[in-house]
Amino acid sequence: MKNNTNKSDISKAKSWESRLDGGPDELAQLFVESLSYDRRLYKYDILGSVAHAQMLCRQGLITPDELSEIEGGLAEIQSEIESGSFEFNIVYEDIHMAIEAALVAKTGDSGRKLHTGRSRNDQIATDMRLWMREEIENIQELIRNLQRAFLELAGRYASDVMPAYTHLQRAQPVSIAAYLLSYIEQLERDFSRLADSKKRLNVLPLGSGAVAGSTLTLDRNSTCHKLGFDSISGNSIDAISDRDFCAEFIFDCSMIMTHLSRLAEDFILFMSTEYGFIKIADKYCTSSSMMPQKRNPDMLELIRGKVGSVHGALVAMLTILKAQPSSYNRDLQEDKLHIFKAADVVTACLRITEGIVSNTVFRADAILDGIDEGFLDATALAEYLVSKGVPFRSAHGIVGTIVADCEKAGKKLSDVSLARYQKYCESISEDIYNVLGAANVAAAYKTVGSGGVSQSIESIEYWRTRL
Repeated sequence: MKNNTNKSDISKAKSWESRLDGGPDELAQLFVESLSYDRRLYKYDILGSVAHAQMLCRQGLITPDELSEIEGGLAEIQSEIESGSFEFNIVYEDIHMAIEAALVAKTGDSGRKLHTGRSRNDQIATDMRLWMREEIENIQELIRNLQRAFLELAGRYASDVMPAYTHLQRAQPVSIAAYLLSYIEQLERDFSRLADSKKRLNVLPLGSGAVAGSTLTLDRNSTCHKLGFDSISGNSIDAISDRDFCAEFIFDCSMIMTHLSRLAEDFILFMSTEYGFIKIADKYCTSSSMMPQKRNPDMLELIRGKVGSVHGALVAMLTILKAQPSSYNRDLQEDKLHIFKAADVVTACLRITEGIVSNTVFRADAILDGIDEGFLDATALAEYLVSKGVPFRSAHGIVGTIVADCEKAGKKLSDVSLARYQKYCESISEDIYNVLGAANVAAAYKTVGSGGVSQSIESIEYWRTRL
């Protein structure tokens, strides 16, 4: 797409210029333009304009011939934009005026009638909702793709066990699948949040005008139906200034990035020599310019780093909104910078994460070799004592003492003799060894949704049906 920023063109007239004395200042022109980034809204601006023109024709405010000229002209403009032949000149400030100027050049007075009954205020509010509605659907599909990648990986390791951590310390054994399925749950909340946001934003502001509506007989409901909105806005003052949906969208993106960053942190640790739990495909790693042995998880580190720009976009959006006086103010022009940034980063990170997950291998045998380090079966031992009638607080103390003694002696819980166990607690019998060891613990979990093998297999089947 061409972008002509020749300063000699800045003397051209604007839609509002007749009110002001003198031509626009060149520096001011460059300062206020948004065409350099809001051009990506072109197809939504054209879509809204066609629906608006059709409504104007039905209401007798333009003729059928004028409507035909407008529709034809807008179709030509869209084709030119998509072929790269359209000239984006910042003298027109934004995508609305760039398209309207091109339309007037093609159709004359027919094009000049298109803006009847509307303002750039309700126009951009409509464009943004149309764009965001589609963007949410695109992001949701990427979430589903990533969930499927996790599900496929989980299916390979349903019976394999790994340590789960709290405070970065070994806690309890879980199925590797249970760990992977935890990210499917997080992503499902992300999907649901976007769906909720989409419902709230699907309200048509077009017809609200600059701030107070119009004295013309506009049929807002017909435009609403044409553009696929659920309802029309109920207050014109709020409609043209409402950017709650923008803040909410960026928050949704921020939560997605938070989840992806947590995964990145896990995988970075797990692929290190110290953990050695996973191997990530070389195509998602880099090496060192100095150290030839290195396999660096740069893609994951970049995901972890890029979360900052999305969180920053949320703070920026809220800051723009926090001190706005009632109705529309030009500050709102800045919203698109942060919305587009959030969407672009999330889209790129969801795609690369899907690739990484789809090409990751868990070193299940290596994990198993060291699985009983760290007393992962201690909680199961305490619960065994509970099953023998020992109060949990007492059981907790007994096991704590046993673990401390084993640690001093360099033993595992499964190494302790039955006679020794019975000195700690008379209720202990030979069946204690059925609950010791990480594999036994992972097979013994009974609660729904736990990290056990059988529960993970059930969850995998559920998500296969769901996805």
